[in-house]
Amino acid sequence: MRIEEAILRRVEMPLKFRFRTSFGETSLKKFLLLELRSGGNAGWGECVAEEGPFYSPETIESASAVVRQFLLPIILERDLASPAEFETLAAPVRGNRMAKAMISCALHALFAEREGVPLARHLGGIRDRIESGVSLGISRTVKETVANVKKHVDEGYRRIKLKIEPGADLDRVTAVRKAFPETVLTVDANGAYTLSDAAHLSKLDAFGLDYIEQPLHHEDLADHAELAKRMSTPICLDESIRSVREVDLAIRLGACRVVNIKVGRVGGFEEAIRIEERCRQAGVPVWCGGMLEAGVGRAHNVALSSRAGFVKPGDISSASRYFEEDIVEPLLETREGWMPVPSGPGLGVQVRRDVLGRVTRAIEEFR
Repeated sequence: MRIEEAILRRVEMPLKFRFRTSFGETSLKKFLLLELRSGGNAGWGECVAEEGPFYSPETIESASAVVRQFLLPIILERDLASPAEFETLAAPVRGNRMAKAMISCALHALFAEREGVPLARHLGGIRDRIESGVSLGISRTVKETVANVKKHVDEGYRRIKLKIEPGADLDRVTAVRKAFPETVLTVDANGAYTLSDAAHLSKLDAFGLDYIEQPLHHEDLADHAELAKRMSTPICLDESIRSVREVDLAIRLGACRVVNIKVGRVGGFEEAIRIEERCRQAGVPVWCGGMLEAGVGRAHNVALSSRAGFVKPGDISSASRYFEEDIVEPLLETREGWMPVPSGPGLGVQVRRDVLGRVTRAIEEFR
């Protein structure tokens, strides 16, 4: 397939609420959106890099520069036998996984559309619906936390994840577990603690959590392995896992018993699938994490989650939870805790160009 044209957009979409984690908060989703065109078909990719280098070293500005100067020139006017060929071509560009993932996802959607099959099937997916969990930001008070959990339990979400940080952890979890003793509950620290907090974190063992996600610094695999010895709650790694090499090391060290896979964090679908397969071999369950994606990125996550190895509910909640209107139709919405997998060819949903026009702040075209 010859990639004839690429269109890179800067998009801004207001969130319905402020989403707070241990490393910051946001109320406006800013992101890059890529459209690749070939032979009348279009494939879309969404970059999950943020404005600041806080979750990841990558930013919207850095990703945009790498895409323009180094990655798009690799594929424009080149005949690609498969989407996987891009990974080989882009290998000399170190890191910049979120920039690479945007192109990887767009290429896979483009090839799936040309083949006339849903992206999920193109990726080897086997499910027509996936279990949906929800990630809840840090609320100001315990009372607000419990009320927020109740709202989402009532909506049918099959796993509740609470963001935590020092000073906003045990009190929230205690209250939520008391109010919802049967709910599948997890917590996510986004690396806010150190190994010196092990005794404190071990108090979470009393609440029957499914796992604690990324409690320590993303480079501290050895400390995660030590923490795992001091807690009965399984440790799930997120920011620490950027490649199949890192997940292999984490498993061998005993640093985790669950893995969160984000296609943007690991550089594309090829690496995400390799990580899933390695975890399946090791008996480590995986699930798909989210980055407040709009409709294109959400569709990618749904398709990936339809693969057999994704056995725990992912952070793939309804688009209407985040946005007044999304850039795709039909909306990706959960039904009693289940997200349907789009069955149309390619991305499976259509980009709403009327909405896209209203939320686009800049456009660059490459031929």
